[in-house]
Amino acid sequence: MRPEGGTQPLDVGRLTQSLACATIETGRRSERPNRKRGLQLAWRGKMAATKRKRRGDLEVLAKKPKRSRKDTGQPPKQAAVTKEVEEEEDRDRIPGPVCKGKWKNKERILIFSSRGINFRTRHLMQDLRMLMPHSKADTKMDRKDKLFVINEVCEMKNCNKCIYFEAKKKQDLYMWLSNSPHGPSAKFLVQNIHTLAELKMTGNCLKGSRPLLSFDPVFDELPHYALLKELLIQIFSTPRYHPKSQPFVDHVFTFTILDNRIWFRNFQIIEEDAALVEIGPRFVLNLIKIFQGSFGGPTLYENPHYQSPNMHRRVIRSITAAKYREKQQVKDVQKLRKKEPKTILPHDPTADVFVIPAEEKPVEIQWVKPEPKVDLTSRKRRIYKRHRKLQQKNNRGSAK
Repeated sequence: MRPEGGTQPLDVGRLTQSLACATIETGRRSERPNRKRGLQLAWRGKMAATKRKRRGDLEVLAKKPKRSRKDTGQPPKQAAVTKEVEEEEDRDRIPGPVCKGKWKNKERILIFSSRGINFRTRHLMQDLRMLMPHSKADTKMDRKDKLFVINEVCEMKNCNKCIYFEAKKKQDLYMWLSNSPHGPSAKFLVQNIHTLAELKMTGNCLKGSRPLLSFDPVFDELPHYALLKELLIQIFSTPRYHPKSQPFVDHVFTFTILDNRIWFRNFQIIEEDAALVEIGPRFVLNLIKIFQGSFGGPTLYENPHYQSPNMHRRVIRSITAAKYREKQQVKDVQKLRKKEPKTILPHDPTADVFVIPAEEKPVEIQWVKPEPKVDLTSRKRRIYKRHRKLQQKNNRGSAK
C-alpha cells in the first residue's frame, strides 16, 4: 500500500544497514597507517579550533604582555642612545595630514547635463568638477525625460544638491541649482562663458583645496538674493575634512551682482601680499525663476528684468529690418523726386546787384596763318634713317 500523494514509504531497515556498512568501511580505512591522512586530520582540527574561537565556543587565552625596556633591565647608556636615534627618525619622518578631524558635513553635488550641449559647456562642467572635490558626475540626460527624474538620479547617486545644465536649440544654456529632493530650486540663463583652457590666466590653485566664498552686499538686502546666497553657499563650499579635499585655502569664489545678473569669478590668493590673480572659469547667471520644490513647484520669485533669448533675437532682427525698410523708403523718395518736372523759377532782377562785371579785353583778329608745330620725334627718326642708308651704301662700296 502507498500513502496518499503518490510517494513511496521509507525503508528504515535499509537506511540503517547502509549507514552501518559506511561506518565499518571508514573504520577499516582509519586502521591503515597513513601519514598523509594524519597530517590532514591534524590540519582540520586546527582549523576547527580557530573557527570555534571566532564563534566564542572556546575560551581564548590572553596574550602575553609585551616586555618593556624597564623590565628587560636595559642599561641607561643604551636607553639614551636609542632615544637619540628615535628623535633623528622623527625629524626625518614625513608629517601626516594637517587635519585629523571628523567629516560631518556630508554635502554631495551632482553635476551633469542634458544632450545637445556644445564643447564650451562641456569644458565648463569639467572645470566645476575639478574645482569642487565633493561633486559627482553622471551620464547625459535625454531631452524627452522630465526634470523630476533628476531627483531620483540624485537619490541613486546619494547626492543632496544638483547642478544641471540644460541646452536648448544648440545655442541657449540654462543652469538649474537645486536642493534635492525637497527644494528650493533656481533656474538661470548662463551667458558669457569663458573656460580655464580658453582664458589661460596666470593664477593657479591646488586641486581639491577649499575655497573662500565672497558675496556682494546686495545679497543681504533683498530676500530672493538672500535665498540664492544660502543655496550657493551650500553648493559651492567644500565640506571640511572631506576625504577628497586638501586642508588649504588658496582661492576665492566671488559672486557679484551687476545689471541684475550674478557674475562668477575665481581668484587665487597670493601669500606675499594677499593680492588676487584670476584663475577662471568665468560666467554670468541671469536669474529667471525661483521654485519652492526641486525642479518645479510653486513659483517663489520671477525676475521682471529677464528677457528670453528668443525675444532678444527677435528684437535684434526687428531693428535690422527697420533699418533696411528706412533705406528702401529713402530710395523710393529719391526716385519720385527725379520723375517730377522741374519747376523753373522766374528771373529775379535783384540777383545781379552785387555782381561785378569783368573787364572787356580788345578783340584781336589774326590775319597770318600760324606756323605748324615741329614734331621732334619724327624728325629724329628721319635723321636716323638717312644715317643708316649712308652707312649701307658705304659698306657696299667697300665690299666691291
